[in-house]
Amino acid sequence: MSENIRLQGEAIAIREFSLDDTDDALKIVGDDRVTRWLSYDSRDREGARAMLEGALSRRQAVQPRNEYYLAVAAPASDHMIGFCRIGLSGVRAGKLGYAIAASEWGKGYATDAARTMIRFSFGELGLHRISAAIGPENQASIRVAEKLGFTREGVLRDHVFTNGQWRDSVLYSLLEQEWTEG
Repeated sequence: MSENIRLQGEAIAIREFSLDDTDDALKIVGDDRVTRWLSYDSRDREGARAMLEGALSRRQAVQPRNEYYLAVAAPASDHMIGFCRIGLSGVRAGKLGYAIAASEWGKGYATDAARTMIRFSFGELGLHRISAAIGPENQASIRVAEKLGFTREGVLRDHVFTNGQWRDSVLYSLLEQEWTEG
């Protein structure tokens, strides 16, 4: 069985998913305001549960882990308010993604979650490079990446198919020697 990850940020905690998170997950992946920025369409309750089951299954089945797909939780209640993921790819490289429930936007949780995951990725995982592919209209996520020291590399044309259309992504990256705890 894989280790149980729990990371503490300044305002949030990052922890393993649980099937008890299904209703909280639905508030994120079932909300068009959130999923318009993700690489997939909104999901119903069954789809939210399947997402959690898939993450839990991969955590058990793939050793060593090739992804850390984790819940972002409000520390006081430990309820899931978002999620973040670092998918390992290439040599000491990872792809970062994150989403926060629309009701929690504007509170700094995405920045705290991304910062905490970056710290974990460069520290415990020993990564050299982290990339993030962000929709060009997602100004909030672009601000998070830039605030944390990511560099814009270019545009991935027609990178994802979501909400019935192809969407470009802006590729950002951060190298371990550039990381300053942003």
